[in-house]
Amino acid sequence: MASICNSLTLPPKLSFNPSPLFTASISTSWSPKIRPTTPRSSSSSTRSVTDDPKSPEPISIDNLRRFFDLSIGKWHGSFHQFDAKGKLMQKVSTKLAVSSYGEDELISLIQTLYIKQSPSSTSISNYDEEPEWAEYKIKETNMFTADKYQQIGFFPNGRAFSLRYQTAGMLETVLRQGVLGEDDTGEESPKNLKLPSRQPSIVCENCLYSQEKDRRARAFHIMDPKGILEMLLIFLEDRGDGVLFHPSLENNSDSLNRILPLLGKWKGHSQTKRSGVYGATIAEADTIALLELDDKGQLIQVHQDRNPISSLIKKQDISSTSDGGDVTTNVRWIGTRSDDLITFDGGYQITLLPGGMYMGCPSDIAKNVAESKSFHLEFCWLESPEKRQRLVRTYDVDGLAVSSTYFSETKM
Repeated sequence: MASICNSLTLPPKLSFNPSPLFTASISTSWSPKIRPTTPRSSSSSTRSVTDDPKSPEPISIDNLRRFFDLSIGKWHGSFHQFDAKGKLMQKVSTKLAVSSYGEDELISLIQTLYIKQSPSSTSISNYDEEPEWAEYKIKETNMFTADKYQQIGFFPNGRAFSLRYQTAGMLETVLRQGVLGEDDTGEESPKNLKLPSRQPSIVCENCLYSQEKDRRARAFHIMDPKGILEMLLIFLEDRGDGVLFHPSLENNSDSLNRILPLLGKWKGHSQTKRSGVYGATIAEADTIALLELDDKGQLIQVHQDRNPISSLIKKQDISSTSDGGDVTTNVRWIGTRSDDLITFDGGYQITLLPGGMYMGCPSDIAKNVAESKSFHLEFCWLESPEKRQRLVRTYDVDGLAVSSTYFSETKM
């Protein structure tokens, strides 16, 4: 995820050090037909998260190893591109090979993404040709990159994580190879294809793992240079050598069907951790969330945290209470629905997606930064009618990812 850039008027005290997260190279593994791709170069700001000086080093190494173990394997999936209103724009088949090497502080994660190429417009019709896969090498993840550049928020028990990306180069490559393929002429704005901005203000990945099967959903918020939601991207992936098909989200365009499963009362528990592999738990709370439609068609949401040390509030704010005593925090907010886009008072919006998913973000991050308000991005996955998971990434007034919160909830 890339931090907020100059267009959002950051304070002058921040430094900017270009360091692309991704690199491209060539490999011959997995597919006999490989077309190497070269990502664009870019320059993004990087800022480190202050480590908790009280956290012992072995804990961070253990967390990194557990994160690697959770990621290692062969993943078969589908990449989905949605606009800000939840309309499916593109779908591409993908494979991801993940492995590791090294020991202790020197352990590193290697990831190679394979993208099913779109056939050329000049190819012979009805010719049964084996599909070609473009390859994209992702820069290795290690102790340094996970803490300084990616600012990981990891929940080993819930099997969830948040990551920061400095560019959208990998995501653009998936779109170019998967939609244009050999017909890609390298244009900055190809016809009939929406690409991420060259200098996005934020690229955030929130990943939730299935509680029922070896599957995960990796959701990306892409915010344009002005801090407005540009697009939403989701990888839905199954792990294993014997995966015969690529899982995908059904494009259900009925907005009522997307909102109905989310209505009702949800009870659960939340855990908040500081960003970085040294991140300590800074809050835990029992939670109750109520979402209902009134007779005017408005959405009413009430969110309650009980006994929080630091309570996450959905109006892009953080409310802190003392850790002594029995404290309950209630938040009530009203939203209006336009098809699959819900806009709440206070400038927060939620986009309803197929597969029991939704993604939330501020309507205008630049406004939050200008008003010195913290903000957050959210990903929710309702995998079954009675259970859901949510992952929230919180940013401070400078646009720095400072914490992540994981929710596990059951419908009452």
